[in-house]
Amino acid sequence: MEDTTNRTNAGADRQWDLMRASFDGDWLGMTTWYGRDAHGMDLNHGTCNPTGSLYAIRFSDADTGEWHGTGLRFAPGRERRFPLNRHHYNLGNNCWHFPETAGQSSLEMGGSAARAGHEVNFFTGRSRSMLVALYQRQADGRMILDSIAAIPFRCQRAHQDPVRDQPESVDALIITVAGWLGVEQELRPGLSSELATQIKPLMPFNAESFCRHDVNGFLLDNLICSLPGCLPEGSFALHFGCLLDASSFVHLIIDYDENHHLMRWVERRYHPTMHG
Repeated sequence: MEDTTNRTNAGADRQWDLMRASFDGDWLGMTTWYGRDAHGMDLNHGTCNPTGSLYAIRFSDADTGEWHGTGLRFAPGRERRFPLNRHHYNLGNNCWHFPETAGQSSLEMGGSAARAGHEVNFFTGRSRSMLVALYQRQADGRMILDSIAAIPFRCQRAHQDPVRDQPESVDALIITVAGWLGVEQELRPGLSSELATQIKPLMPFNAESFCRHDVNGFLLDNLICSLPGCLPEGSFALHFGCLLDASSFVHLIIDYDENHHLMRWVERRYHPTMHG
């Protein structure tokens, strides 16, 4: 029992430390939201707040910090603050952190859940590319993809990273990445430290491993996603990705079981070769 508790605490501490390393910053970015029209998700016509949003995340010591967001879409007065503390962080197990990929997820997308959502962040240098996907329960019981947001955040405490080269489409991006070699790690709700440190080699990247659903988006900052417009019966996976630069692509998979309970997060990191 003590050994299990120690492993759980070690996993929780590792997640906190990874969160601090990635999120500490003053993140400024313009959010573009994409919604539905009569034909489903419309990813060609987004709406944005021209003033942008600022997420100021600061830590006073190794165990304590504050999250302060302004220009927020859903918060009263468009502003929100909340404290961050190592010993109270992620008690619901919905936050997840790999060394340079992180976010939060709804653990349940079935049953009586009225809505569910995911936030996925891809970090490189002092850039933070964020994609949000929100699902909404309909009167007939279906859970449909209601909106998607993309935010190219840049940290205001550092020199700005160079503008990324942008492929013309999701197909062009996938073609660029085809054949790259990669490795994967996984996390499961409950903070298993052993799984988080196991790195497995992958077969070369191919388009079929990513474009699995009817909504295939190509968004700001080289963010892409493949999501079901309506959740299927049985198990499914949500796919998010980002081409960080000419030699680095990250593929984040969120797996759900047949009851639509979250099973695991998988990060796959690809490069043209694993040695250069």
